[in-house]
Amino acid sequence: MSVAPRLDEGFERIRGELELPETFPRPTLEEAERVATAPVPSLPDRTDLPLLTVDPRGSMDLDQALCIEERPRGYRVWYAIADVASFVRPGGPIDEEARKRGETVYMPDARVPLHPPVLSEGAASLLPGVTRPAALWCVDLDSDGRTVGADVTRALVRSRERLDYDYVQAAVDTGTADGTLRLLPVVGELRLALERDRGGVSLPTPEQEVVPHGDGYRVEFRTPLPAETWNAQISLMTGMAAAAMMLDAEMGVLRTLPPAPADTLARVRRIASALGVPWPDGAGFGEVVAGLDPKIPGNAAFLKEATVLLRGAGYTAFNGEPPKDATHAAVAAPYAHVTAPLRRLVDRYGTEVCLAVAEGVPVPEPVQEALAALPALMAGSGRRASAVDRACVDLVEAFVLRDRVGHTFDAVVVDVEDGKPGGVVQVAEPAVVARCDGAGLPLGEKVQVRLTRADLITREVRFTLA
Repeated sequence: MSVAPRLDEGFERIRGELELPETFPRPTLEEAERVATAPVPSLPDRTDLPLLTVDPRGSMDLDQALCIEERPRGYRVWYAIADVASFVRPGGPIDEEARKRGETVYMPDARVPLHPPVLSEGAASLLPGVTRPAALWCVDLDSDGRTVGADVTRALVRSRERLDYDYVQAAVDTGTADGTLRLLPVVGELRLALERDRGGVSLPTPEQEVVPHGDGYRVEFRTPLPAETWNAQISLMTGMAAAAMMLDAEMGVLRTLPPAPADTLARVRRIASALGVPWPDGAGFGEVVAGLDPKIPGNAAFLKEATVLLRGAGYTAFNGEPPKDATHAAVAAPYAHVTAPLRRLVDRYGTEVCLAVAEGVPVPEPVQEALAALPALMAGSGRRASAVDRACVDLVEAFVLRDRVGHTFDAVVVDVEDGKPGGVVQVAEPAVVARCDGAGLPLGEKVQVRLTRADLITREVRFTLA
């Protein structure tokens, strides 16, 4: 009697292969339970602010809460960030385990959190209706959205609502948004315009995402909603303010990305020309991609090829003279991660640096001592998280195609290597991106491909030109 293949077995195999921890050590859980029930610290009370959170539906690990106000000739953004450091004793069990994990890893059937859920989804999370300690940013913008002042301090806050992106987008689209939701697209679009002006890049590339489907899963191509892009601009704005503080204080940890080499940029420009993607003289990469429709085959191929310009991001820690190359090329400005401390370790340390700088006091010694090790630690955890994400997508691709070997599909050639046979094709239905064998694959053009392999053990999907 044959047994139908099961995705949960594949996910479990991925956890084993990539050595994801199954649970937290007992001392970590015990310390988390203890600090989660400790009295709320005595801090300035800013529970008067009508903060709200905007996250994917169902999220419980809420790092940020937002409030936007109009002010004379501009805007004021209040951005509360979960104060994870108030729950974590340096060198204690929670701290030690977080340093091993680096970041939360998300899988379709479960998550492997950075911190015990009693904290990340409970006492430290900015859940609605409860008072929480936070690092409260106050960022003033002029009428064009430029930052004219930024400060951060510890405070007690209370989120009013937990909203998801679909709700926010619907409120904006139907004209029923008010307060912060009415101003979010205004400030978001101003910040996007500034990003384009300074040469920053936000790729409009749809991403593969594993989503529930019936009693299993499938892969879809998903383009972020405008509400997600606006919200991301608030986080970027805060990260840029944090980086400026760190550079002024000559201490911190930046998220950096070097500019693409000239020969790589020249190659991408040649690809744009071959695919009919306009690249006017003097236009930056960000301007070129800003208006592209990824549903057009040539555009989809160009966007896939152009990701090579955004490779090589990392972290740069410094305690003394700031680094010579402190810029993140995609942001087109110095930038730091400080807005997701429940899910990413480096954000806790970056926030602690900014809090000390804003208060005019020395950065705590344990924070200073930890900075140098953070880039390597975060690089390792980032590689693991990316490998998990890719493995899960590959597994679900193989699963949905397991009974269709020999079938033909409409596809678009999105990647080829100069002088080498084969390439990468994108199939719209099901949403699959995989290797395709064959000579002379036409980049950016529609083709028909035949499925030759869909292996659940190796997670390999492969096509050939039909």
